[in-house]
Amino acid sequence: MDGSVSYENRFNRSVKDFFRKIFSQNLTRLSNAWFFFNTWMNQLRSVRIREKWMRRGVQSPPFMIVSITARCNLACKGCYSHAQHRNTEQEMSAENLSGVIAEARELGTSVILIAGGEPLVRPEILDITKKYPDIIFPMFTNGIMLSETVISRLGRQKNLIPVISIEGGMLETDVRRGHGVFDNVLRVMGRLGRKNIFYGTSITVTRENFDTVTHHGFISGLIAKRCGVFIYVEYVPAKPGTEDLTLTEPQKIRLRELLAEWDNTYPAQFIGFPGDEELFGGCLASGRGFVHISPEGRLEPCPFAPYSDTNVKDMPLREALASEFLRKIRENHHLLKETRGGCALWENRAWVTSLLK
Repeated sequence: MDGSVSYENRFNRSVKDFFRKIFSQNLTRLSNAWFFFNTWMNQLRSVRIREKWMRRGVQSPPFMIVSITARCNLACKGCYSHAQHRNTEQEMSAENLSGVIAEARELGTSVILIAGGEPLVRPEILDITKKYPDIIFPMFTNGIMLSETVISRLGRQKNLIPVISIEGGMLETDVRRGHGVFDNVLRVMGRLGRKNIFYGTSITVTRENFDTVTHHGFISGLIAKRCGVFIYVEYVPAKPGTEDLTLTEPQKIRLRELLAEWDNTYPAQFIGFPGDEELFGGCLASGRGFVHISPEGRLEPCPFAPYSDTNVKDMPLREALASEFLRKIRENHHLLKETRGGCALWENRAWVTSLLK
């Protein structure tokens, strides 16, 4: 395990500050304000639980990413999930998923990002997440399956937060996702806003769309539709021949500056992924800050590092987090600094895979 606790304190503080700011920004929407106040208090409780486990030598990540399916209703160009060419193993059952979430809650994990594929091709995820109201579930979705029925459900189930993926404006989004997707997404965002449902957007930032997605007009247009969270994901060249889409070094530096600036400018929250991991002593994957579970149940360091030596279908989550593979990556976090490829583990994947031999 990592010898220092300073990064843990800093990371925990950033999580608490994030929800405190959302609470303060939603004071005029009483139902949302009450929900985020409770969420903020739950974060404080989760920090104490993680600190307890850390004292017992158990690595307990504050944040978890669970990809519940590789299936999708769209066929986006350059889709990372498709580019991985995973084995066609059986997806985790609803019972598996619920059990893993229950274990994560016991370890103090307080934010579980639901990803895919398209998560809503498994509608049972609505029932599963409802069982754990003290956990926040941001759900990455293309928005197409956010029907009136689902939106009505989200109005009553505030801990499941839709995060709708776009690539910029109509041109950028429709070129990658298909004709008409952008207009469809805007209509969905409008319905979410009118029903006072807190939601966000996820934007894959490339060298080509950088100016578009960082422009004031783009951000203010989405805020006018009551978008509350912007997640900027730096492009990782999972598909050969797309290396030129990664951000330039000046763009990476500028993005960090803008994210900090926007937090004090707009009534929304802004997150960069992987973000400035150097503040936390290097890579936060493998359980230092977060960990990833594949649709088949494999416990992986990160969505961009699809390698594993354990499966949560075969053992308790607590035991899986203690795997030798993840431990070796955590012990070398200081060597895994951000790179030109947006992800240090992806850039050093030959070394990562060598740990499995």
